[in-house]
Amino acid sequence: MESFFRAQSPIDLHMHSNRSDGTDSPAGVVREAHAHGVRTMALTDHDMVGGWAEAEAECLALGMTFIPGAELSTTGGQGVGGMHLLAYLFDPLEPQLAHAMRLVTDGSEERIRQVVARLKADYNIDFDDVLAEANGAPLQRPHVARVLAKNGHVKNVDDAFAHILSSSSKYHVPKPAKGKILEVIGLVRAAGGVPIIAHPVGRSDGVMPQENLEMLLEAGLAGFELDHRENLHNPAGLARLHEYARDYDLIVTGSSDYHGDNKENRPGENTTQPEMLARIVEQATGNEPTYAPDDAA
Repeated sequence: MESFFRAQSPIDLHMHSNRSDGTDSPAGVVREAHAHGVRTMALTDHDMVGGWAEAEAECLALGMTFIPGAELSTTGGQGVGGMHLLAYLFDPLEPQLAHAMRLVTDGSEERIRQVVARLKADYNIDFDDVLAEANGAPLQRPHVARVLAKNGHVKNVDDAFAHILSSSSKYHVPKPAKGKILEVIGLVRAAGGVPIIAHPVGRSDGVMPQENLEMLLEAGLAGFELDHRENLHNPAGLARLHEYARDYDLIVTGSSDYHGDNKENRPGENTTQPEMLARIVEQATGNEPTYAPDDAA
């Protein structure tokens, strides 16, 4: 607990680089966070940890604290719907969790090939252009969206997702081999990590039933990311989760979900309270924060 207080505020625990679906390099994400006043940050690329070392080094150079993390894709099961799961301070070499993450990322190129093949029937788009847009990063739907925008089919990435690439469109191809939410929570805990559900009501209009919450908690869930711009679309659902957080003494986080140019979200627009990060650090056994040097400004 004593070491935690070396972490500075403001704290942003949800940021993405071009190793997944952001546009900035891991170091660029750190620099952007620093420019917006953030002093403790987590890199949470989708189902991968390849940007950790670069982000950690840049945090040290800028006198910031680095929290290693990832955003894991899940599907539903046992009556609980699929959600995105933020995992913090886990051991990236733990075999079962590492395998589950590889199943998702290894299938990403074939998935994008299928999406582009469906789009070609109606739009001017080529898979080679999507590869060029990714510039060596694992292929993601935002790379497709950026090509659609460049070719004049939509105004921007958000417009592409709203009108062409939504999960209900005929062009949608599900992510491969996603683990069930309750199982993935267990894998994160087994790897010494702390699982937090990302933007839990931002993409639904409903209210989470108490029995679903209790299944999630029994699996090992630590809390919810409640201070996130997407959650504001469902005020009733958000209010209920605030009640659950109070009644069950859950960890509550806030963050930007920064994606560079792919989203309007800016670093530090929502942040996590120090006492909540302290609880994450206390629960974690798989990894540790990298703190700024004691003499950092």
